[in-house]
Amino acid sequence: MADFKLETLAKIIAERARAGGERSYTRKLLDEGPEKCAKKLGEEALETAIAAISGDRKALIAESADLLYHLLVVLEARGVALSDVYAELKTRTARSGIDEKESRRKD
Repeated sequence: MADFKLETLAKIIAERARAGGERSYTRKLLDEGPEKCAKKLGEEALETAIAAISGDRKALIAESADLLYHLLVVLEARGVALSDVYAELKTRTARSGIDEKESRRKD
């Protein structure tokens, strides 16, 4: 199992978001705005779903990495910390998925 963590990638994205000088792909995406970042996230989600359906394990791994990267870019673009997402997941896992979904319908 790899020891690479999403927190590490989120930190790299944040550093590149604030870096001056030479632009990175991350900086380019962020400069194009949250809407462009979200569009790219959607494209990667579709590519990940297609890889999952195809049964191509290598493609699924590669597309999943792209999807996670682009999700973190969207979070950065909107000023949402990964720790906030983790906190939401912690809340949701404290009860059954069915109960959690029903509570969202009521809200």
